Amino acid sequence: MSQKIYCTASFKPKPGKEEAVFKTLQALEPNAHREDACLLYTVTRQIENPFADGTGFPIVFHEIWANREAFEAHCQRQEIQDFFAQNVESPDGDIEDANVCVYTDEPWNFDAPKV
Repeated sequence: MSQKIYCTASFKPKPGKEEAVFKTLQALEPNAHREDACLLYTVTRQIENPFADGTGFPIVFHEIWANREAFEAHCQRQEIQDFFAQNVESPDGDIEDANVCVYTDEPWNFDAPKV
């Protein structure tokens, strides 16, 4: 049975703040990578491509965590709480909107082996 948690955290910077938001999010990567249960934590920015012309928020974190508890512990770290308070929740923050979702790779009704 897979316990992995996949998180997609998308951010829409305020106009003119794209580079600043990207750099702020990049600064979160080193400490997240120090967390034992962090399997992937990479911030990306949207680029133009004729084969992928969908719409979405222009900056996205791709995260994989070993399990739900690790993801939730990460979300409660002071550095992460401060990031959201200062950049998303504050009217003075550089982020207009954010969307954080978690996923599993386990199918419905998976007959997991009993260990």
